[in-house]
Parts: sequence; structure tokens; C-alpha cells
Amino acid sequence: MNEYDVIVIGSGPGGYVTAIRSSQLGLKTAVVEKESLGGVCLNWGCIPTKALLKSAQVFNYLKHAEDYGLKVNDYDKDFDAVVNRSRNVAAGMSKGIQFLMKKNKIDVIEGHGKLLAGKKISVTNGKKTEEYKGKNIIIATGTRSRVLPSLPQDGKKVIGYREAMTLSKQPKKLIIVGSGAIGIEFAYFYNAMGTEVTIVEYIDRIVPVEDEEVSKQLEKSFIKSGIKIMTGAEVTSIDTSGKGVKANVKTSKGKETIDADVVLSAVGIKSNIENLGLEELGIAVDNDKILVNDFYQTNLPGYYAIGDITPGQALAHVASAEGILCIEKIAGNQVEPIDYGNIPGCTYCFPEVASVGLTEAQAKEKGYDIKVGKFPFSASGKAQAGGNSEGFVKVIFDAEYGEWLGCHMIGVGVTDMIAEAVLGRKLETTGHEVLKAIHPHPTMSEAIMEAVADAYDEVIHL
Repeated sequence: MNEYDVIVIGSGPGGYVTAIRSSQLGLKTAVVEKESLGGVCLNWGCIPTKALLKSAQVFNYLKHAEDYGLKVNDYDKDFDAVVNRSRNVAAGMSKGIQFLMKKNKIDVIEGHGKLLAGKKISVTNGKKTEEYKGKNIIIATGTRSRVLPSLPQDGKKVIGYREAMTLSKQPKKLIIVGSGAIGIEFAYFYNAMGTEVTIVEYIDRIVPVEDEEVSKQLEKSFIKSGIKIMTGAEVTSIDTSGKGVKANVKTSKGKETIDADVVLSAVGIKSNIENLGLEELGIAVDNDKILVNDFYQTNLPGYYAIGDITPGQALAHVASAEGILCIEKIAGNQVEPIDYGNIPGCTYCFPEVASVGLTEAQAKEKGYDIKVGKFPFSASGKAQAGGNSEGFVKVIFDAEYGEWLGCHMIGVGVTDMIAEAVLGRKLETTGHEVLKAIHPHPTMSEAIMEAVADAYDEVIHL
């Protein structure tokens, strides 16, 4: 029987990062993967969607070339080529992970892994099943698209995010149910490509986890782009018997039926924890998540879980951080638990959305006396020069001690800017320190400094 110090089940951004750090720490490591190295993130999520979104952005620039003093006489899109580019980017990234596995001398075991007692796993690939033993077993099996009873997915007329990335034909009309990051990004992509898009959101505003002002600005931008938005609405049933699909939607005004070619269900995710042997071993699960301590150990010694299958935020960068922390603790390093209040969230639509920490409403609910600053990109020289002045930066500080409680952005490139707030909060910086840190001009990042200045009544450019 093959024996390892660490066996990781799943090779997404949680699993493969954990395996690499494990190898770096001198532990004999194996990864079990039943599909493609890199998991959903590299193959069906974070990376290939950004490739699609880049194509949409370039197409948008072509449409508005005259705004920049340029004349483009003839241009068009090739939907198949756009999808193929995205798949090629994903394939290249997966090959990159294969290289990293070899470089770090990590054994890749292909097949479906199942947990056994005594820190063993069985891996089934086709008709062949083999057993492996690990001193430590880390489960990193991720999630998939959640299926609602009212929205059964058939992969053709009612689809999840995987099918949305590889449709053979661009739909003329698309209904997207759910306005989290996945729904919003696909809404932007398909709208930019020329599809008639309707978003149906159960809550009373889109991107409901974001600050309310960000939700309002994104809704305004999307409506301006021609996207129809229905909030406080629910798809109660669908009819796929005809040529397209009919969605019956319940709103505060009553019921209506919407026609489309395809419905994309983006109502959340479901943990991949079935058929892993959790029940047989007695590993504790609650509300579709594996329960773990601060260092990702389950209730069974030697068995760990990280990433989307645990109660933290279901984000690629969280899974990577959890995996590194988990393996460093196993190796005996001194580590601190992750601060889940300082996790950045990013949505790569147009304009982009990025945030970290408390929203204004959450800060007030927690009883803070707050200072709020806001700086619009319409007052930013760089944003005006770039022709993208929609959006703003909003900052929230504790009035008493100057603690940076939250930062919320909507605009071009803000997903690259949010790290300043994450780092500042990690280092326990104050508003005055941010204000006195000289930001380069002209950049979009100046808007952070200006928003802080606004919070402290020192703003110059408003």
C-alpha cells in the first residue's frame, strides 16, 4: 500500500495550493482528482469566466471606439471563437498545475476518492480501485451549482454555470435567476455580446451582500446597458415543452410569464460531500458543510477539510489561505486563525465591484459611531481620461479610534484596488495614516485616499 504524509482529495485552488505548500514543508504528498487539475476555479470558474469577460470588454470598446476618437468601420463577434479562447485559457492553466505537481514531486492519483477508517482512502478509476494510506487526509472537494426544485436543470434550456460557459449557440434571450457574483458576471457577458438579458433576484436588490449604495449604482449601470432587472421576484415554475422556455415569475405586483431561449440558474452552490464516506466514518456535517475547528481539523483526528465545503466564505482565495494554514499547522508551524471579517469579495462585471469588511448598515447595526467617506470616479482624472467614470469608492471608519471598518468600490479596475484596504485593515491602519500615505497621480487608486479625506472633511477634489 502506498503511504503518504498528506493526501489531499480535490485539486482546486484549495487542494493544489495545499499540496504544494505540503511538499515545500518536506511532507510526502499526493493529490486525488477525478476530473481536471485545478478544479472548478481553473477549469469552469474564476479563470475561464474572466477570459469571457475580457472578450466582452474588448467588444464593448469596439462599439464605443468613436468615444475615443477612433473609427472602426467593420467589426463583429464570433461567439464560438470567444468560447474557444476561454477554454484554451482554462486548458493552459490546468497544464500549468500539472507542471507544478511535477516540480514539487507531488503524486497525482486519478479517480474518485472515498474516505476509509484508519486514515486510508480508496480511489476508483473506472473498474480499478486502489487503497492509499495517509498520516493526514485533507478533503477539498469544492462545490457545484445548486439545483432548486422549481428550476430543474436539463443542461440545455435550464443550465448552470458550466453550460453557460460553453453554449454552442448564443441565446437571443436569457433569463438569469440569482444576482450573486456568478449571475452578475454572466449577465454582463451575455448583454455585451448582444443577448437580451433579464435578471430575477429574490431579494429586493441585486448583489445583496454588497453595500446598498453599490447595489443601486450597479443596477443603474446595468439598466443603462439594457439589462432588465426584476428584484423581489421569484421563479415559481418553468415550462420547457415549447421551442424555448417560459418562466413563471411571482413579484409584488403579481405574476408574469417571461419567454427566453435559456434560463441560467445562479442561485448558489451545493457542497460536493456525497459518496465520500463521511457518514460511515462519523465526520460531523451540518447544513451541507463539514464542521472544522480554527485549523480545519474535523471531529475525527487526522481528517481535515478546507474550502467551499466548510462554513467560511466560498471563494477561491479563501480556500487557498485555509489550505496553507491547515498544512502549516500540521507541520508544526506557529499560525494564527484566519480573520474571516477581512476577506475581500470581487465581482468582475462592468463596472467591477469589490469590497471588504462591514457595510454601512452592518457598522451601524454593530453600534459603531462611524465616519463615512465617498469619492466618485466622475471626479477622478484617470477615470475621465480612460472614459470610464461610473462608480465610486466608499470607506467606513470608527469615529472613536479611526479603525477602518469597511471599504466598498464600484468602477473600472476596482478588483485590483481592494487589496489596499485588505492590507490596511490587516495592519490595523487608521484613516489618518491612509490619508497621509501619498498615492500616485493620476491613478484610480487616488479615489481611496480621496474617499478617506472625505470621511475626515479634508477632501480636495470635490
